Amino acid sequence: MNVLIVESRIELAGLWQRHLERLGAVVRIAQDEDSATALLRECSFQILVLDLVLDSGSALAVADMAQFCQPDARVIFVTNTSFFSDGSIFRHCANACAFMPSATEPGDLAAVVEHYGQAS
Repeated sequence: MNVLIVESRIELAGLWQRHLERLGAVVRIAQDEDSATALLRECSFQILVLDLVLDSGSALAVADMAQFCQPDARVIFVTNTSFFSDGSIFRHCANACAFMPSATEPGDLAAVVEHYGQAS
């Protein structure tokens, strides 16, 4: 399973990466919209773990690019804000499959990624 983590905080992205790699995933990390969209053009991913609030660029633009370049890829949005907490993210992004707090235990996030990665 190929996973793209799009997270501005490299320490958090690395923590998630290690948990996913223990499950056998091949993980790439992008810290902003530009590097994420470049990776979406170069590589194939089953799952994106995408922080809704990036320091540089738009997470929704990354999700749109994933939908265009890799329509079978699923997006797991993570956030530390209450934005979209009403579930409306699923109306805005057809490829969204989950919406989780950034503070979710890394093992739990990895289990959700593994679940949706196997389903795709």
